[in-house]
Amino acid sequence: MSDVLLVERADHVETWTINLPDQRNPISGADLIGAFEDNARRVQQDFDVRCVVLTGAGKAFSAGGNVNDMREKAGMFSGSPWEMRNGYRDGIQRIPLALSECEVPMVAAVNGPAVGAGCDLAMMCDLRVASTNAWFAESFVQLGIIPGDGGAWFLTQAIGPQRAAEMALTGDRVTAAKALEWGMVAHVVDPEQLLDEARALASRIAKNPPHATRMAKRLLKESRSNDLRHVLELSATMQALSHHTADHAEAMNAVLDKRAGHFEGR
Repeated sequence: MSDVLLVERADHVETWTINLPDQRNPISGADLIGAFEDNARRVQQDFDVRCVVLTGAGKAFSAGGNVNDMREKAGMFSGSPWEMRNGYRDGIQRIPLALSECEVPMVAAVNGPAVGAGCDLAMMCDLRVASTNAWFAESFVQLGIIPGDGGAWFLTQAIGPQRAAEMALTGDRVTAAKALEWGMVAHVVDPEQLLDEARALASRIAKNPPHATRMAKRLLKESRSNDLRHVLELSATMQALSHHTADHAEAMNAVLDKRAGHFEGR
């Protein structure tokens, strides 16, 4: 496993930790981008992994892009406009595609500042739990740039067009309390409780049949950008598949027998 993205597993829940605390966990490096892509692809094929918790090492969730590299026009920020466009496509934009295409539910445990691309990374997760130390900023405009990682799409989906516009056009900070009020996060807890709370939420997801949670995540995603008829057709197909899984039969027996179900992803 990559040193820049630490992976731990407990039962059916993995915890991914961005491990660049001295740099406040920037996400523009090629090694970290590759680690996200590789791990998303890996858990997609592993039905024993039923939920992922994503957090940052140290005091920050993620400071987003590397501002020093931006100033020096280094790394992904180097080259002509055409080269930079390709750099975004072949670089940081691989993260939203990898996470969006992964059907394993993801919970962001936002332990501190989530800034720019770091804010967007949190929005790419299905659920967010924030520490009282956390804050969010869609701060690109303050650097004279725009969200180049799909953040405008993810933020709008998470909090609606008005709140997303306020964040993207001002670059202002949003506190954890305000994020909870806006529906940006599901829970806000004290710092020492954050990982326990996020993992407890992940475990509640992971106790369910994995085929069902994966299809439910896919259905929620498809519902964002398709009309009702399309969603109903997809729902009918997924429901038919669900009824023919061994886990569905086990779930029915568990309910009728008044016991916990044992699910194997079949």
